Amino acid sequence: MHGIWKAIGSFVRRADMILLSLCIAASVFGIVVISSATNVKGSAQYVRTQILALVLGIILYVFFTLVDVDIIAERRELLLIFSAIFILLLFPFGDTRSGNRSWLAFSFLPFSIQPAEICKIPFIMILAKTMSIRQNKISHISTVLRLAVITVFMFGLIVVASEDLGVALQYLFIFVIMAFVGGVSLLWFLGAFAVLLVASPFLWQFLSYDRRSRIWVLFDPRIDPAAQDQRYQMNRSLRALQNGGITGQGLYHGTMVQSGTIPAQHTDLIFSSIGEELGMLGCMAVLILLTAIIIIVSIFKQLHPILIIGIISAILFLSGLLFQTLKKEHKAGNPDYLTGLRIKNATPRQITDKRQIFKFILKQQP
Repeated sequence: MHGIWKAIGSFVRRADMILLSLCIAASVFGIVVISSATNVKGSAQYVRTQILALVLGIILYVFFTLVDVDIIAERRELLLIFSAIFILLLFPFGDTRSGNRSWLAFSFLPFSIQPAEICKIPFIMILAKTMSIRQNKISHISTVLRLAVITVFMFGLIVVASEDLGVALQYLFIFVIMAFVGGVSLLWFLGAFAVLLVASPFLWQFLSYDRRSRIWVLFDPRIDPAAQDQRYQMNRSLRALQNGGITGQGLYHGTMVQSGTIPAQHTDLIFSSIGEELGMLGCMAVLILLTAIIIIVSIFKQLHPILIIGIISAILFLSGLLFQTLKKEHKAGNPDYLTGLRIKNATPRQITDKRQIFKFILKQQP
């Protein structure tokens, strides 16, 4: 019993309780929103999965707080081998969803596993330990190449095994941020940007037609004028944000959310679900909460101040973009987009046919 109290005391002394509390608050908020976003298909399973994930996250936080992470990070080769084997399991056991073989689904588990997401933790530990050991030679070609080889290896492995370019690009983003914060010379970044710029026409040819269309449609809407293909998700997402206005339609009362007409509304486009049901105020609350977490990590962990400014600037930019979208609709003669009143008067409970819901939504367009 004495040993348990001693472990608890050690955890309280070492842990960042403010950061832990904010992360738990963000997770609980997410569970509530996911419950609403999956209400149309039965939310119990999704809520149970998220609660289990939260409990596992807290357990891992306690574990890494009490254990010396350097002991684990010292085994960099083993961590890399573990990551490679874990991702390669996608070949025999991968579950394909939306064109990506990113998930492991086993009958004995109540949830699916995405190896590339879990492997981000050992990947960060490998890069951090490598940079720590070679801190005095952080900008030396041998150090940069070693970090780059590890990153390219993980990037290529994920693209080949899961065909998920989006998650693979996150590994490149992690590498760039860690290298910048770690003190790698700015000349390396400028050189990499120049090489990427020169190679971009050649890399473009290796992208599939679907991926090229997804990028090009951002600059030329004529590729999908009816917004039924490449622009479909973006169109549905913006429409949901417009429906929510400033105050939103209320949890479990979003017209599009509760009719299931937002693609991936409980995963990739969860922010749009928040926007429709909780409005711009709800979106701002999420951004403020995430900003608070980032600031606490940045200040107390002594991260680069430029990184802090960049993240906060990006959040302010997104907030301004959302407000300008709503303001544009208001000027175009759709004042109800700022309050959501017009949509709020017709709840999903009054509409049973999805075709009627689509017609109702389309009527709100100018």
